[in-house]
Amino acid sequence: QVQLMESGGGLVQPGGSLRLSCVASGSIRQFNAMGWYRQAPGKQRELVAVFNGRGGTDYHDSVMGRFLISRDNAKNTVYLQMNNLKLDDTAVYYCNAVLYYAIWGQGTQVTVSS
Repeated sequence: QVQLMESGGGLVQPGGSLRLSCVASGSIRQFNAMGWYRQAPGKQRELVAVFNGRGGTDYHDSVMGRFLISRDNAKNTVYLQMNNLKLDDTAVYYCNAVLYYAIWGQGTQVTVSS
C-alpha cells in the first residue's frame, strides 16, 4: 500500500515562507490527483493546492499568488512553497493522493505567529 510522508512544517512569523514536501512510497505518476489540504482547529479540512488530474492545478482562493505546488516525479515528491504566510494559514497540512481511493499522510503542523 502506498504511503505518504509530509515534512517541512514549523513555526514562522507572518510574511515568512515555508516549503512542505510530500514523499510517496511509490511512483506518483500512478495517481489520478495529488496535492495538499489543510485543517485548522474547529474547521473542516479544505483543499489548498492540487494537481487535479486534468493536467492542471487548483488552488484555494486565499492562497492564490502566495502558494505554489510543484512536483518531482523522479523523487516521487510533491512540494508546496508557501510565501507571505498569514495567521489564517495556521493549520495541519495533509498530503493527499488519489488512486481509486484516497490516500492521506499523517500531516505536518504549520503555525504562523508573531
